[in-house]
Amino acid sequence: MEEFFRTHTYLVEHTNAAVRRTLMDEIDWSDRMIGIKGTRGVGKTTFLLQYAKENFSVDDRRCLYVNMNNFYFQGKSIVDFAGEFYRRGGRVLLVDQVFKRIDWSNELRRCYDMYPGLKIVFTGSSVMRLKEENPELNGIVKSYNLRGFSFREFLNLQTGLQLKPFTLDELIDNHEKLAKDILAKVSPMRYFQDYLHHGFYPFYQEHRNYSENLLKTMNMMIEVDILLIKQIELKYLSKIKKLFYLLAVEGSFAPNVSMLANEIETSRATVMNYIKYLADARLINMIYPEGQCFPKKPTKVMMHNSNLMYAIYPIKVDQQDVMETFFVNSMWKDHKVNQRQRESMFVVDECMKFKVTNLSFERKNRQNTDMYYARYNTEIGSGNQIPLWMFGFLY
Repeated sequence: MEEFFRTHTYLVEHTNAAVRRTLMDEIDWSDRMIGIKGTRGVGKTTFLLQYAKENFSVDDRRCLYVNMNNFYFQGKSIVDFAGEFYRRGGRVLLVDQVFKRIDWSNELRRCYDMYPGLKIVFTGSSVMRLKEENPELNGIVKSYNLRGFSFREFLNLQTGLQLKPFTLDELIDNHEKLAKDILAKVSPMRYFQDYLHHGFYPFYQEHRNYSENLLKTMNMMIEVDILLIKQIELKYLSKIKKLFYLLAVEGSFAPNVSMLANEIETSRATVMNYIKYLADARLINMIYPEGQCFPKKPTKVMMHNSNLMYAIYPIKVDQQDVMETFFVNSMWKDHKVNQRQRESMFVVDECMKFKVTNLSFERKNRQNTDMYYARYNTEIGSGNQIPLWMFGFLY
């Protein structure tokens, strides 16, 4: 136990989150069982350590961070460890990468029942279906998602500013004033392309080649998160990787499931399952018509964020695809995004229509008064014309 406290102290002392994540204030920390999901590389470990740093002194033994990667847990259960920690006065246990324990959900349930004064905050992969696949946690766990940097967070990090997020309603009603307030402090377009290329994952700050690091992370998402959590045999790994590559190269279109099945030599049903796993891993986004969902075929499959596009196939990055990917990914946190069949527009929350477009192109066409235009070559808009970069302030 002493070794874990020493590690905890060292990690907390050396944690310095450059940007405070908005999720920190969205979580109800009074809950006893809190699950934080997120894809690899978005900063879940830093998030846990930042929580400890903000709420406990480094030598306060009521809080302890542990990582299930530690081989110690090959011989000791979470229940036994939590019990020892609790008897020593521990009250908040931060468990990183909980899914590395085979029976993790049952162990957490036992901790919840046996140690009523103990709070457990754990992190896991976005592939995990906390409540659907772990009924023993129903009613006791509150689940949250940690995302990669928004454009707002990236901009704050690059400039040292403290620009605040705003809601979609605020954006629609007051985007001209909001834009003017921001432009008085910084020119967002100076940083927008950098964000699209390498700003989503916090590890861009590390002194390593970003694209190589991202490729490694993407492989880990498939090799570990999908195969381990979904219990898929290793022999199918190459099929999933090839499918992901084909989807990336094809661009943001409705997938040709029959063609994809032939390419990776499997069934249509298996292709759809693999596509769902890739979406759960936050490698792709699936866009459906209104009223439809999996296992129906989506109207569009796109990369989860634009950084992935530049990493996996940079010579075929289409500007329109990049901008639509940014729009959908920015909306995804708090809003539902659909696309009508054969229409190049998105429907948000089943009532608002948006088109991602270039200003000079739309000037030649009559604009629909019931549609909002997210324009990607302007810093300030008017009326139903909203600068695309502003959607990066939704979280």
